[in-house]
Amino acid sequence: MSSNSKSNTPKEIILNEIRPIISRTDLRGIIISSNDYFSEISGYSSHELLGAPHNIIRHPDMPKVIFKWMWQRLRKNQDILAVVKNRTKSGDYYWVTTHFETKYNPLSKEPVAYLALRKAAPRDAIKKVSELYKELKAIEDKDGVIASEAYLVDFLKKQNKDYDSFIEDLVNYKGVVSKFFNSVRKMLS
Repeated sequence: MSSNSKSNTPKEIILNEIRPIISRTDLRGIIISSNDYFSEISGYSSHELLGAPHNIIRHPDMPKVIFKWMWQRLRKNQDILAVVKNRTKSGDYYWVTTHFETKYNPLSKEPVAYLALRKAAPRDAIKKVSELYKELKAIEDKDGVIASEAYLVDFLKKQNKDYDSFIEDLVNYKGVVSKFFNSVRKMLS
């Protein structure tokens, strides 16, 4: 982990391909648990993470529309896969493929938490999605989230894909990524 001074340019942290970053939040997005690798990569101690809003690691380059869609899906108890640029405590950054899912009370079947499983994002996915995110962010900065969302909807329509199939194709979800997340889920059970 590097320690940047204000004069240094933030550096990308390259993640271990086989180590998952795991966190759980309550239904408001407050971190209730995380694994050691999350602390190691983010630069925050587990004590600093516990009770903090998950957006403590939100990178300012991320378009708000992605999180808008994420929250809409989670509130409908639908999982969502995303490629996300996160910021460390020192200002560095790292890219992850994240699978967000709702966790339920086994008795009442009511939602009780959200689980975020993350792995290193594929380099080619980062290249493609970062161009899209730059455009979305520029639109948001100029015209707001609604305009950014309209652009994203049109972008996906031109790709002849919905959001899920776009991201799944981008990260090869049907291959190694799906197996990775499934194995992590089994370890957590």
